Amino acid sequence: MGTVSGRGERFAHLHVHTEYSMLDGAARVDELVKAAAADRQPALGITDHGNMYGIVPFYKACRDGGVKPILGIEAYLAHEDRRERPARRGRLDDSGGETATGHKLYYHLTLLAENGAGYRNLVQIASRAFLEGYYYKPKVDWEVLSEHAEGILATTGCLGSHVCQALLQDDFSSALAYAGRLRDIFGPAGTFVELQDHGIAAQKRIMPQLLEIAGRLDIPLLATNDSHYTNRADSVAHDALLCVQTGSVRSDPNRFHFEGDEHYLKTAREMRALFSELPAACDSTLDIAERCNVEITFGDIKLPPFPVPEGFESADAYLEHLTLEGARHRWGERLPEATADRLAYELQVIRTMGFASYFLIVWDLIRYARSAGIRVGPGRGSAAGCAVSYCLGITSLDPLHYDLLFERFLNPGRRQMPDIDMDFDSRHRDDLIRYAADRYGRDHVAQIITFSTIKGRAAVRDAARVLDHPYATGDRIAKAVPEPIMGRTTPLKACLERDSAYSAGYELAGDLRTMYAEDPQVREVVDVALGLEGLRRQDGIHAAAVVISPDPLTEHVPVQRKPTDKQKADEAPIVTQYDMDAVEELGLLKMDFLGLRTLDVITDTAAHVARLRGLELDVDALALDDRRTYEMLQRGDTTGVFQLESPPVRALLRSLLPSNINDVSALVALYRPGPMKDNMHITYADRKMGRADVELLHPAASEILADTYGLMIYQESMMRIAQLFAGYTLEEADNLRKACGKKIRQKMAEEKEKFIDGCEATGYGRRVGEQWWNQIEPFADYAFNKSHSYAYGRPPTSKRTTRWSTWPRSSRACGTRWSASRRTCWTAACRRSTWWCPTSTSRSRTSRRCWTMPPPIGAASSSGSRRCATSAPPTPPTSSRPGPTAARSLTSTISATGWIHRY
Repeated sequence: MGTVSGRGERFAHLHVHTEYSMLDGAARVDELVKAAAADRQPALGITDHGNMYGIVPFYKACRDGGVKPILGIEAYLAHEDRRERPARRGRLDDSGGETATGHKLYYHLTLLAENGAGYRNLVQIASRAFLEGYYYKPKVDWEVLSEHAEGILATTGCLGSHVCQALLQDDFSSALAYAGRLRDIFGPAGTFVELQDHGIAAQKRIMPQLLEIAGRLDIPLLATNDSHYTNRADSVAHDALLCVQTGSVRSDPNRFHFEGDEHYLKTAREMRALFSELPAACDSTLDIAERCNVEITFGDIKLPPFPVPEGFESADAYLEHLTLEGARHRWGERLPEATADRLAYELQVIRTMGFASYFLIVWDLIRYARSAGIRVGPGRGSAAGCAVSYCLGITSLDPLHYDLLFERFLNPGRRQMPDIDMDFDSRHRDDLIRYAADRYGRDHVAQIITFSTIKGRAAVRDAARVLDHPYATGDRIAKAVPEPIMGRTTPLKACLERDSAYSAGYELAGDLRTMYAEDPQVREVVDVALGLEGLRRQDGIHAAAVVISPDPLTEHVPVQRKPTDKQKADEAPIVTQYDMDAVEELGLLKMDFLGLRTLDVITDTAAHVARLRGLELDVDALALDDRRTYEMLQRGDTTGVFQLESPPVRALLRSLLPSNINDVSALVALYRPGPMKDNMHITYADRKMGRADVELLHPAASEILADTYGLMIYQESMMRIAQLFAGYTLEEADNLRKACGKKIRQKMAEEKEKFIDGCEATGYGRRVGEQWWNQIEPFADYAFNKSHSYAYGRPPTSKRTTRWSTWPRSSRACGTRWSASRRTCWTAACRRSTWWCPTSTSRSRTSRRCWTMPPPIGAASSSGSRRCATSAPPTPPTSSRPGPTAARSLTSTISATGWIHRY
């Protein structure tokens, strides 16, 4: 039998598992879409197991690739009730395992969204499965399906479905009843009998009965291929992935595995040939592709309203009131004209863009934290360039004093949500999330999911294990994979084949290439590892990201619970099923609530100083020009100092001898792969110390680049150059920065012409314009945000860094959540600088730690017994450095008292 006239050999795959079917799907989204587009398939479905994790990246990839996206899910369906908890028997396999009742723990059901209503119902189904039916898998039941059936197309499913499982048990009447139940819920036009043929005997056996069910219920047939990988050759990588999931090896005949190698994205011709006697089943895929039309809108900002107090007509009015109130606190009653103008401009932009509620929400969260005694960070990121944020107490750095640009933070030319990161004492992060949930509604607030991927070295070790090679084999190969270079990992493929983007990693992978060429065992392991690398390994909770929605979240995104260790599922935090990028693209308010252990240490240090020395430290008000602080930085004595504690950074500190916050902030920007590749960090140090001359491309740039010795190291510097030389507005300059950073050729060509013409129009000439452009274009690869750099440079230059340097180190060393190696490092730093009491060994079970803080001035001496943290330590000896005999005596004293002092 031939195909339907006019439809040729076209086909659309509608049962497809991507890499988001965690450790079960080995098909990368971009590769799937490319394969479908290359075969001129009109549409492509996504039906990941039990989740909607990949919906947004899949939708965007299809749109970009010219393939129509069909959004769906392969849901897990309970036998009857999603709340049932039957006891499991034996192994849990893909078909749902066995229970004491004889039924499966769960069954498979393919669901596709036909329209916007169907997509919204799909979100509800995926969410309720996690929130109400999680038991081994997130399950729904017939009740949930009935309540969310509008706009949904359903199929009878694969071998793991209710219908097929009944047929495999020779229970045709039950299979017919299940199919009829689906038809009653989704309607005759919305229900399909799904046919699959992977060469599996069970599928061939039940095929005639499925055809009979379709005839009896008068519902159409649908041909699918249960795709779990893109190409037939990927079946080995997929099989290895299943072994990773189940902890088994490929040589185990009883392991969970797929039969054959037919679970790939077959061509339309292959599918038509496979179902040549049932062309209508293939035609149904095209019918569904035409019927399904889901549009996801991106960029439509959905801000939750802020509850404005009485007396203020709008959020804009209240924001202006708070800003002016804060400005008087920051700069005095009479504001400088430049300051007033800057605030007026920023408020106007915020008002025009409709972001007043966002600023008020951030202000309210920080206000609450401070009122509750929760330490808040000084602010970071481009928000440090916003004077309104400074007035609201969101940031603690004066942007006017340090020439930080508002346009780098909020550009009125691009309607994009501003990004204000908030740092809190990590022990109270959950308190802030609870406050937000109470304030805006518990169903309006959630944390955001994140996904970990299989990295190169881990892929090698996984591959060696599943191939049943000794651990030493995998370890030997993994160690031949280059270490990350300046934080950037070299992919396995780039280790074997030269790639200009990973040239340094390729050079370091010579041993791996030799082993790969000469050792068949190594080749086998690496080939499997190449198929595993980059696939999604597991989901987790993002360390900072939280979303707040104006409506219940499930109106916009699917959610789930994510239990942590020893936590019940119904008590676990709620997280979105879409990752941070997808949440932002959908226009929802994504905020960063980052719990910083550094703030824990500062909190504890201030408390200890207050308790032991009677001094109340206002940490946020400490001076940034303290002489002893810079002496400490110049010595490289920065163990435990945020951003400045690695040995190479300490060496750079000793080379450039920082003398002000400009130097420290520049170091933060320079100690990154891009600038270091061009030796800019060395050039900066040499120019500062007079070992090299300061060179400028043009004298007019001297004021802009004065603080950085003629080097353009900040994005804001580039924006200022464009403003001065090419006549750009700062808004246009920020657009230039983004165009250069994204490397869009057409946009770059337009900007280059505009920039050079602008230099000519301002009188500097085309030659100067071309010279600046030759610096700006490569600079965009590693340009750093000045506002962020100064915000990060502020804590290390604070007076507290030296005057109380040992106290925070002691607090760090005592922290139970730090790694043993880091505690050892901080303990050594304390020993070099002050008194230190190591961990109690004899009382470790009853008292975690003895005294760890420096002694208060004038405390009475003590000997012969260890003192715990509730009493004062002994006074340090006042004698000069002892000789060998005295040192031995001192050692005895240390042994008896547990105290160490640096002489």
